[in-house]
Amino acid sequence: MNITKGKIITAQKVVIYGPEGIGKSTFAAQFPEPLFIDTEGSTKNMDVARMDKPSSWAMLKNQVAYVKANPQICKTLIIDTIDWAEQLCINDICATHDKKGIEDFGYGNGYVYEKEEFGRFLNSLEELIEKGVNVVLTAHAQMRKFSQPDEVGEYDRWELKLGKKTGSQISPLVKEWADMVLFANYKTYAVATDKDGKKFKAQGGGRVMYTQHHPCWDAKNRFGLAEELAFDYSCIAHIFNTAPAPQTHQVTQPAPSQVQQTVAPQTTQPAPVVDTSGFEDVTPVDIPDGIPKALADLMRANKVSESDIRLAVSMKGYFPDDMSVANYPPDFINGVLVGAWPQVYEMIKENKKLPFDI
Repeated sequence: MNITKGKIITAQKVVIYGPEGIGKSTFAAQFPEPLFIDTEGSTKNMDVARMDKPSSWAMLKNQVAYVKANPQICKTLIIDTIDWAEQLCINDICATHDKKGIEDFGYGNGYVYEKEEFGRFLNSLEELIEKGVNVVLTAHAQMRKFSQPDEVGEYDRWELKLGKKTGSQISPLVKEWADMVLFANYKTYAVATDKDGKKFKAQGGGRVMYTQHHPCWDAKNRFGLAEELAFDYSCIAHIFNTAPAPQTHQVTQPAPSQVQQTVAPQTTQPAPVVDTSGFEDVTPVDIPDGIPKALADLMRANKVSESDIRLAVSMKGYFPDDMSVANYPPDFINGVLVGAWPQVYEMIKENKKLPFDI
């Protein structure tokens, strides 16, 4: 058994949520070397690094897997926002099971499927933490009526906007997963009344973030932060200044011997001829018209052509090889090709290794 003592410095898992327009994306952009997965297009006017907007749950998972395989490309991965990502998850589950909506499963089974799938997704983000990459999830906030079991009456409470019914399952998963949950909101500092004391008018305010649990909102931190702070990254920057750098693969070149340093003459060598035959093809994939965007995005990101898909589909006996992908039934495209893209892509890669495909 290995027993350790003291603090362990690791990358951090952060959730930032608040009402729309308060500046969650701008705040997240100040984390170390951020890379955005912009699920709702909120970073268009920001000078940040971003991946293509995911049009499917499979594409989002594919992007996370890419960062996991290449952790040196960023120090912080930001999914902006997680509630829009949740909708991609729901769409994927419905397409896989040929349902029109999550309620069509009956008896809450759809929400159970979502909880399981979302739990696996959070586990994949945990693997990024192990590689030294911070993960930040932004989310919108929603206000709902809340009543304590041992109290009489209800009051308003801010929560993560992860669906009214799924909030009881997905929201706890996200909060338990995170090291830090920050709630950003507007705070009014002064309220004026008229001479009769009846009319009220706000005179001033500012943006703040809350770091500890309160009856009116969810928040937490494990770093001893004050309960209320200005909504400014400088208030938490010290937490990430000590975070470990992402893991990279470095090749150490052996130092030349002293004899080589003193005897070998310094001559100008001609530039070597580089063989590019084994390099990855960077030619853009030609996507025919009529293919749905969710599938087209996956094809483009993975350099998969229409003929690759037709071959894989025909080998499984679904449709003939000469049938255009654009003519496949929508439920097959969404439920099989997009919904089970990892398996489809593995089959395509295996097909490329066959002798007749070389």
